[in-house]
Amino acid sequence: MPGILPQPGIMDIALYVGGTSSIEGVSDVVKLSSNENPFGCSDAVKVAYGKAGHGLHRYPSTDHAGLRAAIAEVHGLDGERIICGVGSDEVLQFVTMAYAGVGDEVIYTEHGFSMYPILAKMVGAKGVVVPERERMVDVDAILAACTQKTKIVFIANPGNPTGTMLPPEEVARLADGLPDGAILVHDGAYTEFVAGADGGAALVEARENVIMTRTFSKIYGLGGLRIGWGYAPKEIIDVLNRVRQPFNLSTVQLEVGEAAVRDQAWVEKCRADNTRLRTWLRDALAEHGVDSDPSSANFILARFADQAEAEACDEYLKTQGLIVRRVAGYGLPNCLRITVGDEPGCRRVAHAIGQFKAGAR
Repeated sequence: MPGILPQPGIMDIALYVGGTSSIEGVSDVVKLSSNENPFGCSDAVKVAYGKAGHGLHRYPSTDHAGLRAAIAEVHGLDGERIICGVGSDEVLQFVTMAYAGVGDEVIYTEHGFSMYPILAKMVGAKGVVVPERERMVDVDAILAACTQKTKIVFIANPGNPTGTMLPPEEVARLADGLPDGAILVHDGAYTEFVAGADGGAALVEARENVIMTRTFSKIYGLGGLRIGWGYAPKEIIDVLNRVRQPFNLSTVQLEVGEAAVRDQAWVEKCRADNTRLRTWLRDALAEHGVDSDPSSANFILARFADQAEAEACDEYLKTQGLIVRRVAGYGLPNCLRITVGDEPGCRRVAHAIGQFKAGAR
């Protein structure tokens, strides 16, 4: 309508496209495109979900006290420094809304999570894309790109869609090298797939310019409920809570999230299964001439000779009822991201890629 215009940057945002979940004309489909837990959520979580239905007529708490306390207890954190969101994406949005705007710069890497440029455009900030080194976050490149206009630096660690992981000492060097007034956002959506990893918690404890984010969508098997959280200095949390909607999480999300985080036996089982099957899948693909970097997440980034071969393989996999993810939009046109499924799913996709490669030769 004449005179009704969105804020600068909004119309530059390309709509996010999630992983495909169906193939026309194919009924026996294995979805390996969205990094979902193939084993779903735990039985304890299902029980909590059923009980939560009895209180749907009540408003949820505005302070998320129960969920924050459970997260703090399980991870040894300060509950007053935790904020909860509709997935970790919403926490990333809080940070961007609160700390960046027109005239500011937001840094992310060339193969970084696709939400980062969307968030920068949402607030009218300039997105600064920094090259990676062999699909690994390059700390020196990020520090060289920083200016006095830099307000936020996003890194996913482990990375998505690369699966590569920056060691803690390198993340610390990045945080320490940022200009005054800049925040490092350590996106740890896949942290739970790495035994012993803290997702950046120690980094947050020791510094004033770091926030870490986590999600229940991956290893906890709760992608359909959208629950996430962040951990930061109290001063940053106080700011973020001022832009958070008071009822952003429902009663169901809060109660189910609490049950999920307390069931660490399920997390350990899923991590062990993922590690075993991820190793098997990587080795199986390598035997067919398809390389990948060591992954610290629940997916493999399979590398092909070129974009044409990657797309041809994807088309062949569809004919076999297998859905994987093209990642040309992430600057990786010769790759396919393949979620680590259950054992039958892994065997099925490895066999199909073997058939494709044999036919391609």
